[in-house]
Amino acid sequence: MRIRTKLVVMVAATALLAAAATGHIRIAASRAAQPVATGTVTLRDPGRILFRSTAPESRGQLATVSAADPAGPRTVSALRCDRVYAAAGTGICLRPDGLLPTYQLVWLDADLGHAAEIPIVGVPNRARVSPSGRLLAWTAFVQGDSYHGGRFSTRTGLLDPATGTEYDLEQFTIILDGAPYRSVDVNFWGITVAADDDRFYATLATGGKRYLVEGDLRTRTVRTLAADVECPSLSPDGTRIGFKEAIGGDPARGWRVTVLDLATLARTPLAETRSVDDQVVWLDDGTIGYAVVREPGRSDIWTVPADGTGRPVLLIPDAESPAPLG
Repeated sequence: MRIRTKLVVMVAATALLAAAATGHIRIAASRAAQPVATGTVTLRDPGRILFRSTAPESRGQLATVSAADPAGPRTVSALRCDRVYAAAGTGICLRPDGLLPTYQLVWLDADLGHAAEIPIVGVPNRARVSPSGRLLAWTAFVQGDSYHGGRFSTRTGLLDPATGTEYDLEQFTIILDGAPYRSVDVNFWGITVAADDDRFYATLATGGKRYLVEGDLRTRTVRTLAADVECPSLSPDGTRIGFKEAIGGDPARGWRVTVLDLATLARTPLAETRSVDDQVVWLDDGTIGYAVVREPGRSDIWTVPADGTGRPVLLIPDAESPAPLG
């Protein structure tokens, strides 16, 4: 009996060691270096997705993958950015500016050349390019504004780099709930621009509340459309807004990815139930993409159907800041 008992113990121990080894192999495989393809990153490459790599061997570098095989080999550039986006062969890169804690906006051409480098105030947080490639939009966090008691506030801008025209949203006329509104605590963030390069959407925060605003660049006016909408992203067909909605109206509880119908203002919570702190991207008219932090410094890009059905699917491991290239 003792021999049999010892054999049972040895078999059980062997099984546990094998299971542990298998688990280790799986964990190691999940952390393996992402496959890299030869080639050059260009912003005029239909059928590919641009992103910021979070893989240890290429952290911060811009890369692309085939939209048909997003988990496959990635083409990696030498350019590093904290945030990136691209459309119509034009890119925006937000990155540190030298050794000091200062930052800059880099206007990128289709070959990642630096068409212009512009200083920005604050830590980069959001970046967008209008569908035409004409307008660049960004959001940065700043700290120390007196009206916020020293807490973080934002600096948000829109730029037509070809003409040098910059739009400061805090100087726009605000129509809140149908009436003119002014306050020193106004903050904007998360701009998304329509195809006409005039209409845009953003988040307006004031008085402890957050609103979706629709803006007009010609008249330099914004008007509120709905409450509790953050980091909007306009669908390719211009009919819906993808956004993050604070759970129970309280950002401290996290955010739910949601879609707003602009005609009816009806909201559709999507199948992603994890908290997503990102400005989502429309990969097409029916698919939302976004980054989820897996561990400090490591994010993955996921997708979910825009109609509330289905389930989240991992799209690109070790990646964030996605932009479909057309």
